[in-house]
Amino acid sequence: MNRRMALALGAMGILAACAPTGRVQVGADGQPLPQVYRIRPGTENEVSFRLLDSVNALRRAQAAQPLAFNATLNAAAAAHSRDMSVQNRPWHFGSDGSSPLVRVQRIGYTGRLLGELISETYETELVTLAAWMKQADTRAIILDPAARELGFAWFQEPNGKIWWTVVTGG
Repeated sequence: MNRRMALALGAMGILAACAPTGRVQVGADGQPLPQVYRIRPGTENEVSFRLLDSVNALRRAQAAQPLAFNATLNAAAAAHSRDMSVQNRPWHFGSDGSSPLVRVQRIGYTGRLLGELISETYETELVTLAAWMKQADTRAIILDPAARELGFAWFQEPNGKIWWTVVTGG
């Protein structure tokens, strides 16, 4: 009997070690609160191409041509993500009053700006993309058949908040 008890206690100890140690925090709506998504150094390309591949899968389902990254649009998106963090507000105007059109022209983009998407969140790029796809106006930017190029960037603050920016052009 002592041997069985020891085995049972050992098994319970092993199972207890497998259980999550943190409690899931729940919001006022009863839903789990988002977990902070940390983008680790060295994974920037993975994050970027995961978003691009997902956007192109969504576009393929709508018979729209795939998008390709454009370095100039990426730079415009990166500048705006950092600027939104400095302003501490998600909006389409720069701290100098610049519009998305002015920003892409200023950085040297010679194509036609089609749209800009922004987000302030602690969540992943794919959760953010899913949120954009739920809204008709932001979904239209992602699926715009005239779009051929994509700029994508983010700025993550030390507290984990991420400022995402997508810019599309044609």
